[in-house]
Amino acid sequence: MLLSRIADSLYWMSRYLERVDSTARLVEINLLYLLEAENAIGEAAEWRPLLAICGKEALYAEAFGSAEVTGPRVIQFLLAERANPGSVRNSLRLARENARAVRDRISREMWECVNELWLRYQDRLARPLAPERAAEHCRFLRSEVARFHGNTSSTMMRGEAFGFYLLGLFLERADMTARIMDVKYHLLLPDLGLVGSPLDYYQWAALLRSLSGYEAFRRQHPALRPLDVAEFVILDGDFPRSLRFAVDRMAQALARVGSARADSPSARAAAELGELLAKSDGSALFEAGLHEFLERFLAGVSVLHGALQREYFEAHLGDAACAS
Repeated sequence: MLLSRIADSLYWMSRYLERVDSTARLVEINLLYLLEAENAIGEAAEWRPLLAICGKEALYAEAFGSAEVTGPRVIQFLLAERANPGSVRNSLRLARENARAVRDRISREMWECVNELWLRYQDRLARPLAPERAAEHCRFLRSEVARFHGNTSSTMMRGEAFGFYLLGLFLERADMTARIMDVKYHLLLPDLGLVGSPLDYYQWAALLRSLSGYEAFRRQHPALRPLDVAEFVILDGDFPRSLRFAVDRMAQALARVGSARADSPSARAAAELGELLAKSDGSALFEAGLHEFLERFLAGVSVLHGALQREYFEAHLGDAACAS
């Protein structure tokens, strides 16, 4: 059995790295979308949804006061701002600190990936983060995080430690995918009259591209219908960034760390997420309310995180709250 501090560090190392990847994807895809789409909405409306997805609207307002939401400010805030706990800079720093704490549980290749990424990112931030460099900056981050996961898959022993790595990875991925879907449905389309318009098309396409799912989706669906996109992103068990895929992998990971018992709080929380997905299909998601469904799912993810904290990490954390 792993010490609670080791389990905690493995879990958060993985979550922080997945957060780096997700944040980089959001910024990169938004930049691409702005190049392709018609200029139908203002700059603030183009960039504010990214703050909503990351849950940082209030913190952004605190950092910039009454200043208008602009692309350069949002890019700086999400990628490099020290005052934003969820920025790429801070997430990478914390991922490295957690990796250093478990160097005897991860492979040398994993540690070298994290350490090198942090050092190279520091060098990049020594120069101003100009908007025209942001897309290349984000591609670098995604490529390096993918390299870390590839090395992990190839070199890490399959045991309890690997289970906590998987739990952090897929819990963070499920949380971000649900947030992206919810914000698209509620914030990105400013007017119902734009449903079916080029703007609507580009937004759903941007959502799929932000999850690296556009090509896979189009191989299955000749038309880009919102109902089909929702079903694909939420329920497709073969799509690596779907909610179904993430929940299935978390259930498998729990078996690795000793929560295979049905009465385990973590196992019950994961099973409830699975049941929520099993009861849904594409039509029902829209008829019952996609926003309401995603709110229930995100609440379930929060319950699972809390159960993991109490069951495995609390002895290490005591009364201190987890970073998030």
